Amino acid sequence: MGNGDIRVRGLAARAGGWSARHRWAAVGIWVLFVVLAMGLGSAAGRVDVKDSDQLKGETHTAARIVEDAGIDEPAGETVLIQARGGDLKATDPEFRDAVDAVVRAVEGTGRVTEVTSPYDTKTISKDGHSALVQFDMRGESDTAGERVEPVLKAVEGVQQDHESLRIEEIGGASMMKTFADAYGDDFKKAEYSAVPVAFGILLIAFGALVAALLPMVLALTAIMATMGLMGVVSHVMPMSDTANSVMLLVGLAVGVDYCLFYLRREREEREAGRDAQTALRIAAATSGRAIVVSGVTVCVAMAGMLFTGLAEFEAMGLASLMVVAVAMVGSVTVLPALLSLLGERVEKGRLPFLRRRKRSGGTQDSRFWTAVLRRVLAKPVVAVVVAAGALLAISAPALGMKTQQLTLDQEFGDSLPIVQTYNRLNDAFPGGSEPAEVIVKARDINAPEVKSALAEFRDRAVSSGASRGPVEIKLHDARNVAFVYVPLVGGSDQDKAGASLDLLRDEVRPATLGKVDGLEAPITGQVAGSKDFNDQLAGAVVPVFAFVVVFAFVLMLLSFRSLTIAVTSIVLNLLSVGAAYGILVAVFQHGWGASLVGAEGVGAIITWLPLFLFVILFGLSMDYHVFVVSRIREARLRGLATKDAIRHGVVTTAGVVTSAAVIMVAVFAIFGTLSMQSMKQMGVGLAAAVLIDATIIRGVLLPAVMALLGERNWYLPKWLHRLPDLTHDETPQAVAAPAVRDDEGEPLRV
Repeated sequence: MGNGDIRVRGLAARAGGWSARHRWAAVGIWVLFVVLAMGLGSAAGRVDVKDSDQLKGETHTAARIVEDAGIDEPAGETVLIQARGGDLKATDPEFRDAVDAVVRAVEGTGRVTEVTSPYDTKTISKDGHSALVQFDMRGESDTAGERVEPVLKAVEGVQQDHESLRIEEIGGASMMKTFADAYGDDFKKAEYSAVPVAFGILLIAFGALVAALLPMVLALTAIMATMGLMGVVSHVMPMSDTANSVMLLVGLAVGVDYCLFYLRREREEREAGRDAQTALRIAAATSGRAIVVSGVTVCVAMAGMLFTGLAEFEAMGLASLMVVAVAMVGSVTVLPALLSLLGERVEKGRLPFLRRRKRSGGTQDSRFWTAVLRRVLAKPVVAVVVAAGALLAISAPALGMKTQQLTLDQEFGDSLPIVQTYNRLNDAFPGGSEPAEVIVKARDINAPEVKSALAEFRDRAVSSGASRGPVEIKLHDARNVAFVYVPLVGGSDQDKAGASLDLLRDEVRPATLGKVDGLEAPITGQVAGSKDFNDQLAGAVVPVFAFVVVFAFVLMLLSFRSLTIAVTSIVLNLLSVGAAYGILVAVFQHGWGASLVGAEGVGAIITWLPLFLFVILFGLSMDYHVFVVSRIREARLRGLATKDAIRHGVVTTAGVVTSAAVIMVAVFAIFGTLSMQSMKQMGVGLAAAVLIDATIIRGVLLPAVMALLGERNWYLPKWLHRLPDLTHDETPQAVAAPAVRDDEGEPLRV
């Protein structure tokens, strides 16, 4: 086919054609959009998710009561005073002197209030060797970590004067400061290092500075625009820092991928001898369309998070959806305009030591995947059995997956002194570091029946075995609210503490506070929040899974007009997700190879990760699938036999899929190096899944399954022919080739 005018149809082709003809207008509109989005976002400011909106259930009710009452809970701090050798007791003069010294020291800083002595509050351990001095930080709890250092130094000073005792501080403010000092820059370093890592891989993949810069420019401008849009949208649906980090990860991954797909196809067509204008049209009609299909599928997958009812998940889902949509639009509009402007200059800044191999027709050869495909297509049954068997074996550990909110020692190990303090405090005062909080709201908190119920609740909480005490009651008379703090039996053991919580909620509360008319008494706290989160997430799993799978199936059916391809797409994606689950459980729950990623002793998967991974991976894996299957179908429509079309589609996309996968794996692996175990789990899970998806799934299972199915790959029952036609745009090769017909003699539609 020559370089004459080619008629193409479809949104991507028309958008790419318009942008190429009006390139300065397209670039100007994109720049204006990015600037306006950032400006509007800056002017509007970002509204973050409130504590009262984080969860449903009792945790939500408790937060609402506190918020409505206008009570700003201060950050509570505790100083653990403990005999080192077990000789001294709290009744000894030396121990008493240390307690008095701690009280004087923290009061002397002027940063604290409500300082209590263990001799007044009875916060002395049963063995008599440990005691707690408790106080609150002045000012807002959210910023207490910035003001706690003088208090920590005062406690350290007392410790130096009493070497026979262990004197350590722990609490909301001190933990906030410790984590900020130890890990505050962890995320920023990961985010900042992701960009140069991705750029370095692109530079190797393209061998030219300008070509490598284009995907980074597109991804970063899409991220900046989305940050602005998040500020505007947050006034309708609040956002969060976590949503921002996830948006950056997803935006970098898909932005680079989409540009990579487009740029590689345009370059391939120019190497085949086509002029720049025709090469750009073909790229718009093929890769552009694949980007649109992939982008819409990813958006649908991300939208699944909106069905969880969890504010944090909803924020992550909406932020990810927006960045994918922005990157998709940019890829099919401003990218063709930039390629049209640059022309041959896209090859500027070539690296002399990187030379690309070419073969006839201009496509880049992949010796490795050519060799793999030769064996896979020669024995597809063996390939399916071996590859599917391996993935099922890898997935097997997922059947015993245990999910829970990670405790402090699970999340951070014992590398931080404050974690050791946390463990010692829990040993001496089980549940004392994370007590259940009963938020009591009454018409008159000082009414005799309310005071009697509070006293009875305190007694029964201990006598029932749910707590060993002491149970503290803090009244806010003016607001008719009381806070009841109940250390739970089980302490940091989530299962045992959960059983104690159930005892409080199901037996102790109904028999005491529940008898007072008009009284509300939701129970919150770390253990309760974890339980409520788990319950809500468990209820969201089926709707989210169903939504994502059904809509992905429908999109694939409409995009390829093949029932077979739609079904195989879903099955293969589920296999890659299952394998990722299996690796997570094997490494982080069972500890197989855990030392390689610094994950010893975790023993569980953090609760939110399985659903989060499913949504993210199901969306991102469609990038490769749509791109590869589109090339296979395109080759089939040019008249190639199915096996030849499979070979052509997989081999010609191997380079771009490998480059895209390497970038994703590298970026996700950076998060696997962070110190927090939850971030390690996310990074390892994402990196492993993408690696499996780009190699075993797309390089072995997909071609083997399609080879076995043969012409049945393109099967669409007659009763489905009335479905909307969203199939591939025509290419020059398809126009020139004779019509390819299916088993029923009807022409296959492009």
